[in-house]
Amino acid sequence: MVVDSVTDGRRIAQLLASELRGHERGALGRCSVVDVRDVGGNEFGEFAYGVDVAVREGDARDRLADVYVHDDRARVEFVLGVEAAVDACREVGLRVRPTASDPPRTVVFVESGVEAKRVLAVFRAAVSCGSA
Repeated sequence: MVVDSVTDGRRIAQLLASELRGHERGALGRCSVVDVRDVGGNEFGEFAYGVDVAVREGDARDRLADVYVHDDRARVEFVLGVEAAVDACREVGLRVRPTASDPPRTVVFVESGVEAKRVLAVFRAAVSCGSA
């Protein structure tokens, strides 16, 4: 059976949001999809939503990452756990680019529906590293 691969940026971002919302326990259970916008995507990337995390049970939430929609992929920019995100991307085979911005960010390119599942390991690592 042949199954088409999901390569539409908007659909990839939707799949990722669904995966993040589907976890109630563990590191991903501390994440919330916030500031959701209905975007179609473009070549530069449109802000679609943020992902906030509770550092400790009951604490206020901090921004963990922002998700952008491109025509053919989604882009996740981690602002917490940036070093852990780089290492996790390399382990699961995702394209990653650390930035020297202030504050530093780790940019992860999610280019298919399958990679939307793989990037969950990156979220877990960023949340669990202690700096998130």
